[in-house]
Amino acid sequence: MPQPDSQQHLAARLAILDHPDAQDCTVYRPDEQDPDAEELDLGDAKIVFTGVFQPPADWDAEQRSEFYGDSAPELFMTAALECEAKPLSAVYFTAEIGDYVATMPGLGEVVMFYVHDCLDGENGRTYVLQRDDESLD
Repeated sequence: MPQPDSQQHLAARLAILDHPDAQDCTVYRPDEQDPDAEELDLGDAKIVFTGVFQPPADWDAEQRSEFYGDSAPELFMTAALECEAKPLSAVYFTAEIGDYVATMPGLGEVVMFYVHDCLDGENGRTYVLQRDDESLD
């Protein structure tokens, strides 16, 4: 993965932060020492959803089953996500597998996602997010 201060990362970062379809979100990290503790609020970020996750063509049925578990495949989305804080600042973060992402697509509705996987590529990190389909009511 490009370093947080590399030209490549900065270009990918700006593309996400300035993207016309970017949504505001907040990223949370569970407490590894205490699963019942409140999640740590890492901070605000921008997220750009890029589509429904498509498993690689060479995955067999067992690999797909292992990846999705008991969840419906349509709950898995790909996205680009970038922290709003400046790279190398004390509050900058990179979302990791196991984090939670709270989005507000509109009308005050909060939609939660779980960071299921992430793939590092030339244009930054692509996240595979699993939508939490349980209501927050």
